Amino acid sequence: MKPLSRRALLRGFSAAGLVTVGLPLLECMSDRRAYACGGIIPRRFGLFFWGNGNIPSRWTPTGEGPNWQVSEQLSPLTGLESRVTVVTGMSVKVPNAVPHMSGAAGILSGAKLSVTDAGETFLAPSIDQVIAAEIGGDTAYRSLQTAATNNEGLSYNGPNSKNPPDTDPYALYERLFGPSFRAPGEGGVVDPTLALRRSVLDAVSGDLVALQSRVGAADKARLDQHATGLRELELRLARLQADPPNLEACSRPPSPTLDFSDVEGRPQISARSRAMVDLLAMAFACDQTRVFGHYISQPVNNYLFPGASQGHHELTHNEADPQPEVNAITTMCVDEYAYLVRALDAIPEEDGTLLDNCAVLGCTEVSLGRTHSLDEMPLLIAGNACGFLKQGIHYRSPSLENASMVLLSLIRSMGVVRADFGQDEAHVTSSLIGIEA
Repeated sequence: MKPLSRRALLRGFSAAGLVTVGLPLLECMSDRRAYACGGIIPRRFGLFFWGNGNIPSRWTPTGEGPNWQVSEQLSPLTGLESRVTVVTGMSVKVPNAVPHMSGAAGILSGAKLSVTDAGETFLAPSIDQVIAAEIGGDTAYRSLQTAATNNEGLSYNGPNSKNPPDTDPYALYERLFGPSFRAPGEGGVVDPTLALRRSVLDAVSGDLVALQSRVGAADKARLDQHATGLRELELRLARLQADPPNLEACSRPPSPTLDFSDVEGRPQISARSRAMVDLLAMAFACDQTRVFGHYISQPVNNYLFPGASQGHHELTHNEADPQPEVNAITTMCVDEYAYLVRALDAIPEEDGTLLDNCAVLGCTEVSLGRTHSLDEMPLLIAGNACGFLKQGIHYRSPSLENASMVLLSLIRSMGVVRADFGQDEAHVTSSLIGIEA
């Protein structure tokens, strides 16, 4: 039976005078042959983030739908047009109370930024953790966070609970592919200390339970968070002891070889990013994780990018139009996104590539850095998540639609049944059907 689309059903309800009826996801709306990955192949989600926005006039492509051409800032995507969807004209519907950080909270969590005397924090989990909570439980790492600069990332489990990224490619390699890693079919003895570490965790967990009954509410919340981390570590150790899944593309990658130290005060952003990306791609291929967040830089960063005369944030405010250095920095960030897309697309998986089973969101926290605008947000999506998402189109919003609609589409693309996303003005119950297959 040919599957029914939500659009067709909604048109029918509208004609019958039932336009106010909202529809959940129904089985008749999906073609399982297209939306389900075959065999043991899972869906994966990646977040790629850079700070300080873009220049919308140099970002927005010409043409809409499949007939779009790369713009100046999207020029690194040349050759990838059929694999990437560009979404423009969306708006983040949160109060823009704190330049940059309000937008970061809005675009990644669909909620306003919390600002108290204790500091700033997201009020809701970031999209990577929303998805990881649903699809990350069967892997050694529920999610991975990495950064190409020494930044703190923007991955939140909830208020005041942040997941710091790995910033050292060598440490990330040891964590993922060190002595405890076994590729499918690879022999060798499982690290004998794993069982000992698990038994120690069992003892510590028992002590935590006893301690929780003796402390106040604030300390109990901290202990709950710590206990969650211990449970995840215990599960990770158990999975390291189990045989790895037989995924054909999985292999132990070579260790990084470069010196990633800053050169004359400039971080080696591209080299560090690409070393991290190569490891993340193989972590996906080996089902070490199904979710990652990769951060080129953070909001308000003032890094000295290659060829820049000042820090990035200073340039967004101080460089005279047409801001050639700001333009070059944004284009470089897109180039690193393109490298990630190509890395995933280069790994064969079933009848296609790993990218076919992914959705990789590329975004920043504002549009024009000089004004901190939350309209015209730049959004990139690579992969089709096993056929759920369209590829190779430019979706241009006609009316500054809510950017949370994009995030709800991405959550659903992972096979997660979810009725809504976001809070207050950023709350949505409809996904962005225009980017869905």
